[in-house]
Amino acid sequence: MPELPEVETTVRGIAPFLIGQRFAWVRVNQPSLRWPIPADFAQRLSNEICISVTRRAKYLLIETKRAKILSHLGMSGSFRLVNSETPLKTHDHVQIQVGDLQLRYHDPRRFGCLLWAESERARQLIDNLGPEPLSDAFCGEWLYNHSKRRTFGVKSFIMTNAVVVGVGNIYASESLFLAGIHPARPANRISYARYEDLAIQIKKVLSCAIEAGGTTLRDFVNGQGEPGYFQQTLAVYGRAGHPCKRCHHAVSSRIIAGRNSFFCPRCQT
Repeated sequence: MPELPEVETTVRGIAPFLIGQRFAWVRVNQPSLRWPIPADFAQRLSNEICISVTRRAKYLLIETKRAKILSHLGMSGSFRLVNSETPLKTHDHVQIQVGDLQLRYHDPRRFGCLLWAESERARQLIDNLGPEPLSDAFCGEWLYNHSKRRTFGVKSFIMTNAVVVGVGNIYASESLFLAGIHPARPANRISYARYEDLAIQIKKVLSCAIEAGGTTLRDFVNGQGEPGYFQQTLAVYGRAGHPCKRCHHAVSSRIIAGRNSFFCPRCQT
């Protein structure tokens, strides 16, 4: 599933080609995504000028004067900029003509969404989100203060969107490894100093992932249709049975709160 770095990579890839440009026409080829694409989607966006392309958590936001789209990429969604004459792929569900280019939303599993940001459904998705992990509002003090009554594992804690947004399974595993914290350790049994380090590692991992273009394990491609390369630097995620890059002990995997978690049982306590 595309996480924060993949969405940020997409935003950075398509924004320069959209902002200030007119959407000549819009076509919805398949409206049945996780929630139906609004019936007036093409009508409201056609002939509109794009004002901004931004991200909030794992959501991508495209704004014009008359409308603001909120999109989640789901399990397999992607936005790609292609030449207008590029043949449509089977799962290209939306086309937006921008000059000589087309922005296409591609989603084989159709678990993503395209909603009006002011809709009740969209507000339910974004109104109660925590701080952005790369912002000044997110720090060790924030984590420590919000952990005091949390008795469940720290990995689940930092993946809670009300605590901090965008720290998905891959990046939570990697950040906890760098901080030397076991993913199942109760969140309220971690010191202030360790949370300070964990916040630093989360910022570092996400920043590196963005610079590498995200992580491609299955379907993700950026706005130009290219995969991400952060998976080449993963320390523990997906490496169960392989030697730890620090101590050479075998990396372990374990289901924690329904998610497969990877960690070094020797380095992480």
